Amino acid sequence: MPRFHFSPRAPERTGDDRPAPSLWRYVWRMSGWHQVAVCLMAVSVAALGIAPIELQRRIVDDAITQENYQLLTILASIYLAIIIVHGLIKLALRMYEGWLSESAIRYNRQHLSRLHADNQTGDEDEGNGRAVSIIGSEIEKLGGFVGDGLSQPVVNSGMLIFGLGYMISVEPVIGVIGLAALIPQVALVPVIQKRINALIEDRVNKMRSVSDELSELSPGAENRDRLTTINRGIDDIFDNRMRLFFLKFGMKALINFLNALAPICVLFVGGYLVLEGATSVGIIVAFISGFDRMSSPMRELLSYYRVAAQAAVQHKLIARWMH
Repeated sequence: MPRFHFSPRAPERTGDDRPAPSLWRYVWRMSGWHQVAVCLMAVSVAALGIAPIELQRRIVDDAITQENYQLLTILASIYLAIIIVHGLIKLALRMYEGWLSESAIRYNRQHLSRLHADNQTGDEDEGNGRAVSIIGSEIEKLGGFVGDGLSQPVVNSGMLIFGLGYMISVEPVIGVIGLAALIPQVALVPVIQKRINALIEDRVNKMRSVSDELSELSPGAENRDRLTTINRGIDDIFDNRMRLFFLKFGMKALINFLNALAPICVLFVGGYLVLEGATSVGIIVAFISGFDRMSSPMRELLSYYRVAAQAAVQHKLIARWMH
């Protein structure tokens, strides 16, 4: 396998060591105008991801139904070309996002390590375990948000907007069905996510406390009380995770149910319209494919919402540690 060398991006120094005042200011500080390029690529990925829906309709209605072999060959070739270009742009986008994220993580680890070594953090009364936890795993979650913090909602919301816009313009009745399937998801997610955010912040604080206690353990010393505290903290983390799993997977199950309802409604309503001669089979085939394509962006958006909430909590806690 060939080896590639990538040079990390060095964020501009601000002249002081104060943390960014918000998550989004942090993302901009770590990536700058690269976010514009990433978002433009994301729009291209979204548009190309929806283009096959119209091609499927044309293949069924214009080529197969009319037995036009030449048109079938042309449309299939265009379909293949779009799939290839879409895959290449998506690969480039993922690599670009990864480069921005890893560059931010590298810079943050070096920066926080220096602050901790110079005793410029606000953890004088805490153990080294907290610094290890923050510079190790916590900053990776926060820095990982830099690469796709803006591009992921752009590409996924773009696919939803393009897809629903296309469907409503071609067959408004069926397009409205897809829109109706999204409304409950948009309404319920923020309510559930608010509780998830509280559990995430609580878990981070518990993990830090356990890390502090672990860093104070010494071989041969009397560690019974400290081990009791550690075990209690580990039990609390387990309980926290199980409650988070219930909310997280319960929300996913509800979303999957709502997404599964859309194709059934399309088949029923669309089948009725076909029997009445009000629409074509190609539109039904394309719309079934379209709803399938849009269910993934919806799941990705909800996943992004959770990641963004966790990154915001992480940023707040790390910024507090830096003061």
